[in-house]
Amino acid sequence: MSIWLKAIRVRFLLASIIAVSTGLAIAWWKFQQFDLFYALLTYAGVACLHASVDLLNDYWDYKRGIDKLTRRTPFSGGTGVLPENLLTPSSVYRAGMAFLIIGSSIGIYFALVRGITIAVILAFAVIAIYFYSTSIVNAGLGELFVAIKGTMIVLGTFFVQTAQITAEPLYSGAIVGLLSASVLFINSFPDHDADKAKGRRTLVIIMGKRRASTFFAFFPFAVYALIGLGIILNMTTIYSLICLAAIPLAIKAGMFLRRNHDDANTMIPAMSSTVKFSRLTGALLALSFLLSI
Repeated sequence: MSIWLKAIRVRFLLASIIAVSTGLAIAWWKFQQFDLFYALLTYAGVACLHASVDLLNDYWDYKRGIDKLTRRTPFSGGTGVLPENLLTPSSVYRAGMAFLIIGSSIGIYFALVRGITIAVILAFAVIAIYFYSTSIVNAGLGELFVAIKGTMIVLGTFFVQTAQITAEPLYSGAIVGLLSASVLFINSFPDHDADKAKGRRTLVIIMGKRRASTFFAFFPFAVYALIGLGIILNMTTIYSLICLAAIPLAIKAGMFLRRNHDDANTMIPAMSSTVKFSRLTGALLALSFLLSI
């Protein structure tokens, strides 16, 4: 069980949990609507889809030989369950497909009770998950996919609860998506050489490590700019200013990255701070909608 939990990367599921929580919080903030059964089912479905993309990513990275070249850290380089022969490639692939089917089945149920909007979101999710490791990341679109994924989770959760589409969940979904994209972006630095050797074209490879280390500042800047503008536009609330509490983590990550972008070991504090920044900001954003009621 511990090996499978490692393969699923349980602690990284928190990003999707926060995205669902944000959608639920906005639904309550806007319309005071909350269905516990739908909420629990949404958490389960999104967690299954998230587990699926991680398992299939491990499988394809192993098949391409990327995992044999990476230098694993607590945040990058894969889980190691396949290079260390803890699990077989076929079992990881089957588990990834099983989670994809379970998550899709929950999505189909919501499509039946809520209509075509959920069907469209589900179709995007299934196609993107299956082709993420073989096509999307290769084209340097990994961060864009993750940003869109975060947006779709928040919007889908909101729609399941309210059967409505409004600007607020799309707006906050973009913020949540950018937070997740920042984690993927910084975690690509230690894998740069292995990914490049096997023909993968991540955003860090396209930009080069030095330029990418400077570009990292875009993520926290965009997040806080959207939060501030959102207060003015009534897309977020005045309580969303509590997200500023995570600024020191973003600054720390940027400083470490600029100095150590070529060394995987000394980059670990930067990756750790980015994960904390992303999760804390996302959680505080969800909380801010509840505080404003």
